[in-house]
Amino acid sequence: MAASKPQRQHRIARLLEEQVISSQAQLVELLAAEGILATQATVSRDLEELGAVKVRIPGGAMAYAMPEHTRDAAPADEHLRRVLTDFVVEVAHSGNLVVLRTPPGSAHVVGSALDRAGLPDVLGNVAGDDTLLVVCAEGSGGGEVAARLARRAGL
Repeated sequence: MAASKPQRQHRIARLLEEQVISSQAQLVELLAAEGILATQATVSRDLEELGAVKVRIPGGAMAYAMPEHTRDAAPADEHLRRVLTDFVVEVAHSGNLVVLRTPPGSAHVVGSALDRAGLPDVLGNVAGDDTLLVVCAEGSGGGEVAARLARRAGL
């Protein structure tokens, strides 16, 4: 499978979170086992761009790891609050779905900020021109998530 760079890097990050990987060659093999073809040089560049580092694990061996702050949660959360305040004009919900309304042409900005914030009870979103559909995790009701997003938006 010819995975795009973002798809390949996403899978690399997941693999590093799921298991101990001690070499780039091992990572190339794991990707190949999933049908993602990549050279060692490509994997090396991907690891660099992802900010992966080699750390000592229990027992003294070295393994690649994603720094906990790679996603930079505080700035992403602040960015989300700013975007919600600036662009969200209405919040509604039904079941485990939340609908956010924005001015025309702004829904994708809110969707991107939600993605970057990585809220644990948000599975994903679909942005149109002025409407964003947010899908919430099964255990989190749309009403609860809608209320939190509305508060962050100042509504």
